[in-house]
Amino acid sequence: MKRVAVLMVWLWPTCSITWAQQPVVAEHAMVVSAREEASAIGAEILRKGGNAFDAMVATELALAVAYPYAGNIGGGGFMVYRKADGETGALDYREKAPMGATKDMYLDDSGHVIPGLSTEGALAVGVPGTVAGVFAVHERFGKLPMQDIMAPVIALAEKGVVVTAGQEKQLSTYREAIIKISGSATGLAKVYHQGDTIRYPALANTLRRILRNGRDEFYKGETARSIAGFIQKNGGIITLEDLGRYEVRWRRPVFFDYKDLRIISMSPPSSGGITLAQIMTMIAPYPLSRYGHNSQATIQVLTEAERRAYADRNYFLGDPDFTVIPYATLLSKNYLRRRMKSFSPDKATPSSTVSHGQVTISESNETTHYSIVDQDGNAVAVTTTLNGAFGSKLYSDELGFFFNNEMDDFSAKPGEPNSYGLIGAEANSIAPQKRMLSSMTPTIVEKQGRLFMVLGTPGGSTIITSVLQVILNVREFGMNIQEAVNAPRFHHQWLPDEVLFEPGKFPQHILQSLTGKGYHVNEQSAPVIGKVDAILINSQGKREGGADCRGDDKAVGY
Repeated sequence: MKRVAVLMVWLWPTCSITWAQQPVVAEHAMVVSAREEASAIGAEILRKGGNAFDAMVATELALAVAYPYAGNIGGGGFMVYRKADGETGALDYREKAPMGATKDMYLDDSGHVIPGLSTEGALAVGVPGTVAGVFAVHERFGKLPMQDIMAPVIALAEKGVVVTAGQEKQLSTYREAIIKISGSATGLAKVYHQGDTIRYPALANTLRRILRNGRDEFYKGETARSIAGFIQKNGGIITLEDLGRYEVRWRRPVFFDYKDLRIISMSPPSSGGITLAQIMTMIAPYPLSRYGHNSQATIQVLTEAERRAYADRNYFLGDPDFTVIPYATLLSKNYLRRRMKSFSPDKATPSSTVSHGQVTISESNETTHYSIVDQDGNAVAVTTTLNGAFGSKLYSDELGFFFNNEMDDFSAKPGEPNSYGLIGAEANSIAPQKRMLSSMTPTIVEKQGRLFMVLGTPGGSTIITSVLQVILNVREFGMNIQEAVNAPRFHHQWLPDEVLFEPGKFPQHILQSLTGKGYHVNEQSAPVIGKVDAILINSQGKREGGADCRGDDKAVGY
């Protein structure tokens, strides 16, 4: 029997002491996710002959059990895939606004945003897409029967999951918020400590019904009726018709080149691929490897490119089924060259002078990502979310899961920041059946026509810049994949006009020099920037797993 390799490292919330810098190396297949239980279930599906898409279904559902902070069946996400024969594609199973949603639903009579209405409780919930997503993946690409894939997930829910130090902190931090919305008697409102076991019998029963009756159980069956009744009872507007009309979208990814790499990333309604492409195209002319990792010059170049790309993101991007997006212009090298013309290494470019090009919300950190490469070379990068920590904090004890608060990712009022500080425009305004803009950036990288990297991360608006820095850490600075995901990160998003740095990770003389050039340095607001889970295919064709030291994340392979 083949031995399963597991990366046994977790720290919370930052990599503040010595951590493992060597990746887990596996001969055949690899899964990297936010929890060991989910990675192990995904890897076991691969070992039993399933492919990356079977493992995607198993890992996604296992995260709903093991990681309710962000894993879910009450949310949605995006998948980018690359098959062993080079075929690529993307799946959008993002949540949608209910048919009863209106552009001004979170504004008072004076036109001001009502605090908390789009982030807490039933009115914040978008129509979930996760169950439709996993069934769409299995129907198109799966090899194993759904029974074989879901059985270990249901067993995990029944057996229970051991609370880690990180999970204890998550539950403690958000307990009062959960109680405020769902009451003190709800399942996850009780006090849990590291080493306790949490069992999820209600979720196990929900998963059994879904296994027995398929996708329609969640969208048209008994579970759908329970969801609609529960949401409406708690003041929300999702109806049985909303659930019944939900559909996924197969989309064309964003493709672009960075030197000798080919990047394949998520297309709108994710802003990730286009924004990543803009940043990497703008920085390509600069000799970053000569400047050095996290040097002042490198930080300046990346910050200025990010400033300009996020200004475009916030103005132009939204649901492509509702919004005309100027793809060709936004990805044009000439356009992006002009965008960087105003950059001077002598001083910062104030964001007040950088608008969107001529042709802005606060987004939550509480997403989760997983990466999979199977024994045949098929690869998937998947980012899934409830949006905020434990989503809307609305928990159904009958069904056993939290519901998302994705409606906050719309522009409740153009020009007003969301929970992630992102400023939105009309392109991302609320409309019935519309999908909200996201920063999720599941990404696959090719080198010389072959699979090279699979990666992504949670982190709200910092997702894009975290993925960027990990790719650069490998390509420009020669790091292995574990070093690349562990390395200190920084972030800029146009507005607010400040550069976020992981605290205590950057030399003070560099931060002082940047301040002298007019950059607004902030080491207080971002103890964690991203939590990247990545796989690299090395020169021997083996899978190297990099599980971010900032969480409980684990790489499991065989």
